[in-house]
Amino acid sequence: MIVGKAVRLRPIERDDLPRFVSWLGDPEVCASIALALGPGLAQEERWFEGVLAQPALEQPLAVDVLHEDGSWRHVGSAGTHGIDWRNRATEIGLVIGDNAVWGRGVGTEAVDLLLRHAFGDLNLHRVWLRVFADNARARRVYEKLGFRHEGTFREAEYRSGRYRGVEVYGMLESEWRARNPQVGARSARPVRKTARPRRG
Repeated sequence: MIVGKAVRLRPIERDDLPRFVSWLGDPEVCASIALALGPGLAQEERWFEGVLAQPALEQPLAVDVLHEDGSWRHVGSAGTHGIDWRNRATEIGLVIGDNAVWGRGVGTEAVDLLLRHAFGDLNLHRVWLRVFADNARARRVYEKLGFRHEGTFREAEYRSGRYRGVEVYGMLESEWRARNPQVGARSARPVRKTARPRRG
C-alpha cells in the first residue's frame, strides 16, 4: 500500500468490481479513456482474474480517498502497463471514476504516488502516458507534475463520429528526482521480478 496525505493506492479486491462496472458504464468517465463500451460484471471478473495472474509489482492499484471521518473511499484505479524491465520503462494510466471527487486534486496526488512507486520503489528510468488531446484537465495534471510533452498521434482515436488526437507525455527518473530531492538516490540496478501475485 502507498499512502499519501489524502489518497492511497492499494491492491484491487474483488469487492471493488461492482464500482468499476458502474463507473465504466458512465459515458462521461469513458470519454476520457480508451473504452468505447463499459464492461458488465462478468467481463470485469474475467479482467480481475487476469490481474491476479500478473506479477504483483505490475498489477493495477485501487485509488482511495480519505474522508474527514478517517474512513477511506474507493474512487478509481491507477497503475503501470507492461513494465519493460530491461529498459526500466513503463506506461501509466489513471481513472477517477467517482465524479464526486473530480476537481479536488485526487488525480494529481494519485499520479504523484504512482511516480513515487515507479521511480522510488521499482527503480524505473522512464514513465510515459497517453492522454486525449481534448482532455485539458488531465493534461494540466500531468504538466503540473513535471511531465514533458513528447509528441502527438494525430487523429488516432475515433469516438462519437469524430477523430481525436492522442498526446504523449513522459518523465525521466532524473527529472523526477530533481523535483523530489528528499528521496534518496537508488542504484541503477533494476528491481527483479521475484514477487508472486496474490491469489483471491
